[in-house]
Amino acid sequence: MTACLVIHGFTGGPYEVEPLATYIEEQTDWYVVTPKLPGHGLGAGRDLELSDVSYKDWISEAEQAYLNIAKAHADVYLIGFSMGGMIAAYLAAKYTCVKLVLLSTSRKYISVPRMGADILQFAQKAVRHKLHDDVLFNHYRKKYGSVPWKAIREFLRCMKFTKPYLKDIHCPVFIAQGMQDGMVPYKTVHYLDKEIPVDADIIYFHDSKHLICLGDDKEVVINAVFQFLTKESSPQEQTSVGG
Repeated sequence: MTACLVIHGFTGGPYEVEPLATYIEEQTDWYVVTPKLPGHGLGAGRDLELSDVSYKDWISEAEQAYLNIAKAHADVYLIGFSMGGMIAAYLAAKYTCVKLVLLSTSRKYISVPRMGADILQFAQKAVRHKLHDDVLFNHYRKKYGSVPWKAIREFLRCMKFTKPYLKDIHCPVFIAQGMQDGMVPYKTVHYLDKEIPVDADIIYFHDSKHLICLGDDKEVVINAVFQFLTKESSPQEQTSVGG
């Protein structure tokens, strides 16, 4: 039996990875789990309660989900988005998995210049009366004011805790990164690839922003991830998609 654990990002929820998780469920007979980390939400709204949770709570929830499915499934695939990517990497290093997928994985950095570019783009769309259709804008707008500084500190602690485990990953790894990511700069992939000792499959999606599973080109991203999960060949060299 095969299972797939998909972990969402900081201040997000299972909805961030739902299109990918749903596609895997529809195309396979795998058991797919998308846990909600403590304090996080089920939708992109003001349902976050991050004041009284720590990074240890997030890791513990994901770890328990892994242990639960590992008891009943011989093969486990791990997928993590943003902060969830670092948590998935930690699980892959501490335990084992068939393959690991890292989507817009935060590692450590936040790109201030790229965030500034997103704000400028929001302003331009507002002038054209198209801002209400922007997925990224609506994602940020609904979260505004609901993330306490304590939670941000816990996020940084999560990055610090999980980072040393990257060197202990030995399964096949796929890294997907949007070139227009307003939260995680694409240079982060360089550090991930350098610290993970295996030759990872890497794809840069030129038109994708941070919410890589929810953007306009999500079908391309999802297909690339699925092809990696189901292929039997060894990881290929770095590739670039789009542009």
